[in-house]
Amino acid sequence: MEKKATKSISVIDMKEFPNPDQYKKLREACEDLGCFRIINHSIPLTLLSEMKKVVRSLLDLPTEIKKHNTHVIADRGYRGSIPSLPFYESLGIYDMASSEALQTFFEQLDAIPHQREIIEKYSKAIVEVAMDLVKKMSESLGLTKIDNDLFKEWPIQYRFIKYSFTPESVGTTGVVLHSDSGFLTILQDDENVSGLEVLDESSGSFLPVNPLAGALLVNLGDIATAWSNGRFCNMKHRVICKEANTRVSIGTFLLGPREGTIEAPAELVDSEHPRRYVPFTYEDFFNVRLSKDLRSGEALQVYSSH
Repeated sequence: MEKKATKSISVIDMKEFPNPDQYKKLREACEDLGCFRIINHSIPLTLLSEMKKVVRSLLDLPTEIKKHNTHVIADRGYRGSIPSLPFYESLGIYDMASSEALQTFFEQLDAIPHQREIIEKYSKAIVEVAMDLVKKMSESLGLTKIDNDLFKEWPIQYRFIKYSFTPESVGTTGVVLHSDSGFLTILQDDENVSGLEVLDESSGSFLPVNPLAGALLVNLGDIATAWSNGRFCNMKHRVICKEANTRVSIGTFLLGPREGTIEAPAELVDSEHPRRYVPFTYEDFFNVRLSKDLRSGEALQVYSSH
């Protein structure tokens, strides 16, 4: 029998910055569960709603059309259901901050002008939110001299996700427990159908992430743990089928540097906090996760400096 959750997911009010208490709350959320909700962000509610409608319409396209969503890098385009994930499918855009990548996606699915317009508007808005979050997370650690343009060069991936749950699937797992490989994920969750659960590692209990209108969920991945020298928690999460319904979410993933290595800033390394990980590239790390099936943060141990 699973333990009952005793914690709750923090809600960060973006309009409260630069209040020191809000920075403290943000840092604590990053260090404890590795996730938090944001409210009063800069994306209009109307755009959130329109984007979800567009994503639903694309996911409802015939499978033979969705299969046109391909990429030269394996696993970056369309993912159909497989025996281990029978209720899951998704569309993908790698490096969605690139206008070229967006245009390729539009052509692959023969998107109409309205769909293209909404996705372009949303992409610009969500990238701004991601960069603002990275800046505030850095500042919460006392890093005021970090070059935030560095993160602007990191690829950002879209994943439009659909779970087609049936009456027989209630109580089963839609996606198994895992952490995300990148730095952070911004999730526009389903407004009506719950199912996402976050692991509280201190107690071994799972916290349900129930719908909250207008809010975005932010969760930190493995790269955030390495970059922060172990201070930030890489959130482990899963999706459970709670009802026979269709669940749709939009994930925006800030991954890792295209070139160069991931390593903690010098300001986060001292005698009390020795460097925990040797420098590594995101590509190498991702390949280790994939080839060794280390999906819940275990791949970081490959790069441990101790």
